Amino acid sequence: MAEGSRDQGGVGTTDPEEDSPNMIVYRKIEDIVMRIQDEKAGGVAIRTVKSFLSKIPSVVSGADIVQWLMKNLSIDDAAEAIHLGSLIAAQGYLFPISDHVLTLKDDGTLYRFQSPYFWPSNCWEPENTDYAIYLCKRTMQNKARLELADYEAENLARLQRAFARKWEFIFMQAEAQVKIDRKKDKAERKILDSQERAFWDVHRPVPGCVNTTEMDIRKCRREKNPHRVKKSVYGVPDDSHSQPSPAHISTSQPARKPTKEDVQKEISFLNIQLDRHCMKVSKIADQISCAHRCVLSVPRFWLEVQELKRRPLQEVASRAQEIWQEFLAEGAPSSINLDSHSYERTSQNLKDPGRYSFEDAQEHIFKLMKSDSYARFLRSNIYQDLLLARKKGKSLTGKRLTGLMQSS
Repeated sequence: MAEGSRDQGGVGTTDPEEDSPNMIVYRKIEDIVMRIQDEKAGGVAIRTVKSFLSKIPSVVSGADIVQWLMKNLSIDDAAEAIHLGSLIAAQGYLFPISDHVLTLKDDGTLYRFQSPYFWPSNCWEPENTDYAIYLCKRTMQNKARLELADYEAENLARLQRAFARKWEFIFMQAEAQVKIDRKKDKAERKILDSQERAFWDVHRPVPGCVNTTEMDIRKCRREKNPHRVKKSVYGVPDDSHSQPSPAHISTSQPARKPTKEDVQKEISFLNIQLDRHCMKVSKIADQISCAHRCVLSVPRFWLEVQELKRRPLQEVASRAQEIWQEFLAEGAPSSINLDSHSYERTSQNLKDPGRYSFEDAQEHIFKLMKSDSYARFLRSNIYQDLLLARKKGKSLTGKRLTGLMQSS
């Protein structure tokens, strides 16, 4: 899954969508959520609840949230407070710990607040590969609370068929993240697992639940192609947005000689069609080159972090920011793929950069190289030729080795 948060270790950019309708609503909800969590200012007490043979950390009851909303937002009707709380839950800001349905109940049901990293204001648009990695992780953990529901098992089977060619890579990514998660404290791991599950309950909801990410105003505002036919929810084309080529408009009026303006419109339309097809080809080329750059960037990042640990103290802060900009910042020229927890910790560490600010990221990358890059090298033609030459008692010359590397 590309990851980021509003606070990226001191490396910030101005979001052009800050004034969008969705973002305004998100900011208002986040203000309410932060007030609820602020116990010193009269917020709801977040506590650890004891249950049979276990403890449930960092939870509040639905009744406490409803009472706070009525008291602090001047709401007289409990039903209105429940409705407001359900809208906040539907956006993923709070969630029940024992259910996938994101609604608020006025009873003793226990709820937990979502981590700011997963807030919708971070403009998440997760890919199916991210969802496949998440489901794969769930199958590797022997916990009853992490067992896949029926619809999730069906989604996993469908994704496995769709990504059959790169399923090995998805499995390795999931395996590496599970190994990192197992090193964390038990209570912290339990909280993070529930927050990650709630994030996917918003973006891949239970069948029958409302998908709050389907009709997104931001996506509508991005639409710039006037000739694109939009699909309706019921499969009916939206004629108001469909504009055929000026040369193919049939009218009942008698044919007339095309004017200069008509010709210019036709040329403009054909240019748009050509740009669209060129864009499809360029996207494929970009994906191939991006994958190649990512493979080369992984060992480079590990070496750069190793070199950072040996730098003089006065150079560490500036060099740490350079490494961030090159490998982890948004739009980085040599971007690498990190799991969400390593990325968040690294961005927090860069607020006060030191020699070991990239320790979590480096550990994740090392495991990725060990499980993926090294295994890939053992299957490569370069290694097979070297192995064959050794078995025959011969040695490859430098020129021959260079030629092999260039051909690969």
